[in-house]
Amino acid sequence: MSHLSRSSVEQLILDARVPGLSVAIVGDGRTTTNIAAGVRNSSNGMAVDRQTVFAAASLSKPLFAHGVLRLIDAGKLALDAPLWQHVPNYLADDPRAATITVRHVLSHTSGLPNWRSTERPLKTYFVPGERFSYSGEGFVWLQRVVEAVTGENLDTALRRLIFEPLEMHRSGFIWQSAFETNHAAPHDAEEVAGTIIKPPEPNSAASLLTTAEDYALFLKAVMAGTGLDRETSRNWFEPQVRIQDARIAWGLGWGLEADNGTFFQWGDYDKGRFKAFAMGSKQQSCAMVVLTNGFHGMAIMPTLIGATLPGPHPTFSWLGYPVLTRR
Repeated sequence: MSHLSRSSVEQLILDARVPGLSVAIVGDGRTTTNIAAGVRNSSNGMAVDRQTVFAAASLSKPLFAHGVLRLIDAGKLALDAPLWQHVPNYLADDPRAATITVRHVLSHTSGLPNWRSTERPLKTYFVPGERFSYSGEGFVWLQRVVEAVTGENLDTALRRLIFEPLEMHRSGFIWQSAFETNHAAPHDAEEVAGTIIKPPEPNSAASLLTTAEDYALFLKAVMAGTGLDRETSRNWFEPQVRIQDARIAWGLGWGLEADNGTFFQWGDYDKGRFKAFAMGSKQQSCAMVVLTNGFHGMAIMPTLIGATLPGPHPTFSWLGYPVLTRR
């Protein structure tokens, strides 16, 4: 279990110049420890608590992947079927795009860029399945597929498939009026507060708004295989593609550390003013999520994660984020 205390976390964010954070730790696959520290907004000094909503950025992706796998189990999607079967005219001028499958998207091997350029049309940059290249745009296309097969807006579909069954009451892919009274503001490198982006439309790759407490409920479900067929749950963590560092691979929605048997996802949102990280181990029945509202948030992740899930964790050197230097 974690060696973190509230006082140690408070000192950590002070040293790193992170205004606030919320941490949830799942131990033995069942019990959750929550630590909230710092402020939601540096301009008013209101404290972060367990109900504070953060922008979770790319922590959206594994949660969306879970919904996709549930649709596969229900026979509404197939892992190796082309996305064009459901949304036929997307990227019609790119022949390679016709071969992109659900597997390619979830494993970041679609060949699409992370985000489209405003200066040139969206297209693939290599043959789908050839190699790893992190892509939010692939998730956006798969979102359209999910909306086509369910007949629902993505937020509505995932509320039915995930949020309601797991009782994640303070989570959504679009802004909710219930978030107004208790949400974190983004902060730049000087800890100056800005205004949180309130997404009116869902984005499967990036728009999740949630609390650490809620996301921990999802992590519990991940480790227990809740909502998925046994084989699907097992395949979720099978490496689909190796990354440059042979110790890291990507599964169907999660990054994987081969040496530790851990799964992970990071998040970086709103010009880096929100940082998030989740990591877990099915073997240890332990997982952790950290949500921060500061530009320097990623610098404290190795310390926080290491106190709960001992490393080494090649993920952090691969990502290349700076680590905390004590003031």
